[in-house]
Amino acid sequence: MGRWSRAVAPIFLQWLAPPASARWLDVGCGTGVLAHTLLELSSPARVIGIDPEVAQIAQASRGPAAGRATFQVANARRLPFADASFDIAASALVLNFIAERSQAMGEKRRVTRAGGSVAAYVWDFAEELSPSGPLLRAMRRFGVDVPAIPGTAESRIAALRLLFEQAALERIKTTTIEVCLAYRDFQDFWQAQTPSYYPTTKIIASMTESERTRLMRAVRAELPTAPGGVIEYFARANAIKARVPRSMRGQLLDKRA
Repeated sequence: MGRWSRAVAPIFLQWLAPPASARWLDVGCGTGVLAHTLLELSSPARVIGIDPEVAQIAQASRGPAAGRATFQVANARRLPFADASFDIAASALVLNFIAERSQAMGEKRRVTRAGGSVAAYVWDFAEELSPSGPLLRAMRRFGVDVPAIPGTAESRIAALRLLFEQAALERIKTTTIEVCLAYRDFQDFWQAQTPSYYPTTKIIASMTESERTRLMRAVRAELPTAPGGVIEYFARANAIKARVPRSMRGQLLDKRA
């Protein structure tokens, strides 16, 4: 899904409109797509990315942000940083997957200075408008019992807003981001959508050859196909941003939470 991640990150940063020379924390950085994008577009003073997966951090450390950003293994629910260490704490396409989101939000707020920004964006899994939406819809219509994406309900804008409100953040704003990408043909789409580590790929692998063939036909029927066999469709992410309160009242709310 790297191509989708790279497409949505610049639009999110344009909407976020971060100041130059900001100290950034990328929570759940994955392979470093957001970190690389903000290094290219927003002139940060410092970028630190954290992720609990060793393999993701290893890849991010070898990626295009290597040498300009710092990546380390850490958990969003227990960030290894002092209070008010960052100007911006952001999460890209990961917040719905965090089991204890409220705790993670409290940590993001804690390490962000007063007046700083906390932000996130997630694919709209609730409306099946993620990049994998066409495949999942076709599999369900085919009769496959597809497991729910973790945090599907929490990917809605209303759920994101409630999460930020409960973290006692202020000036909360939301938006939707739509990106449209094309695959050169069905084979290009199929390979991108079925990496070996996906649960849906394992389900497909357990089918008979005849079942897989019929499923692929069903998926083809779900996809918009342009002349030449090009497959093009859009995905939608829900984005949210807010400010850490400067007031004493905001600090008191935080202590009571």
